[in-house]
Amino acid sequence: MSSSAEELREEVRRRYAESARAVTEDSKGDSGSGACCSDDSGASAVWSTRFGEVLYDLDQRGELPDAAVLASLGCGNPTAVADLHEGDVVLDLGSGGGIDVILSARRVGPTGTAFGLDMTDEMLALAQRNAVAAGVENVHFLKGMIEAIPLPANSVDVIISNCVINLSTDKPSVLAEMARVLRPGGRVGVSDVVAEDRLTPEDRAQRGSYVGCIAGALSKAEYEAGLEAAGFDQVSVEFTHEVADGMHAAIVKAVKVAEPKTATLPTIQTAGSGCC
Repeated sequence: MSSSAEELREEVRRRYAESARAVTEDSKGDSGSGACCSDDSGASAVWSTRFGEVLYDLDQRGELPDAAVLASLGCGNPTAVADLHEGDVVLDLGSGGGIDVILSARRVGPTGTAFGLDMTDEMLALAQRNAVAAGVENVHFLKGMIEAIPLPANSVDVIISNCVINLSTDKPSVLAEMARVLRPGGRVGVSDVVAEDRLTPEDRAQRGSYVGCIAGALSKAEYEAGLEAAGFDQVSVEFTHEVADGMHAAIVKAVKVAEPKTATLPTIQTAGSGCC
């Protein structure tokens, strides 16, 4: 049986909460067991090279509290590709333990601001502690859904995210919300798992679960079409490394050039055998 959107969201929330508790309660920070991208998708066997903290260079990891590094569950390093400038307002969708928010806050400097948005209380608490430990003050963590961002329209310069958009059960709303809160000319620099266009939704579900960041991933063409429909230009989706057969970590970039429209994407059906 396939799972409902609410059931999938709750499963994602539970896994993120487990990861935050693992880092908080275990001095060794064994965060991999609860990570969204390391469950039964097959990614756990290659966790050390395809997901998590190793995707940040040693200099970046040296700037961060250990708990922030250990809580990294992403498939890329959006701060390495996002076009950040002094004074920018940056928003991290699904900010988790705060690693990308802290790095962004340092890059935009004291005249800029870095927001982190997450739906999980445990991750928000961990991120707050990590920000204090890192000594950054120009950060704000918000509780909410990436499908309904709790910020005003035209208030953000750059949106980043790390292996989170694929977990949403309503991706058109996410893309439309991104366009709403970005200022005209605002930029997107996202790391995400993306499928090759040859894979059907059923193919994706066979390669891993929804909470494993596989079954719910958009194809390259779907991502490009969705961003363009939401009001973005200069859209690019570039694969970086394979995480499962036909599934890749990717760098997604775009620029807002118009007022947001309603994003229209093909419905992603999740096959019961591959989900959760």
